[in-house]
Amino acid sequence: MKKSSHIQAFFGAHIKKLRLQSGLSQEAFADKCGLDRTYVSGIERGVRNPTLEVINVLARGLNVDISALFAFEKDEVDE
Repeated sequence: MKKSSHIQAFFGAHIKKLRLQSGLSQEAFADKCGLDRTYVSGIERGVRNPTLEVINVLARGLNVDISALFAFEKDEVDE
């Protein structure tokens, strides 16, 4: 079983990738989601563990299904 910090890092890196593909700055994305920019930064860096409610907000902010947030590959994270 992987450490939770690894899954958080994979998830965060994928959120960042999707955000950048959407052409959103971290601040614009945070505003769109109604979240603090530093919280979004923490998610993207893998140091925050978002709740299911926040995961839903992130998906809506990126205009994707929740499942798309978990469609990441291990190689998306710089180790």
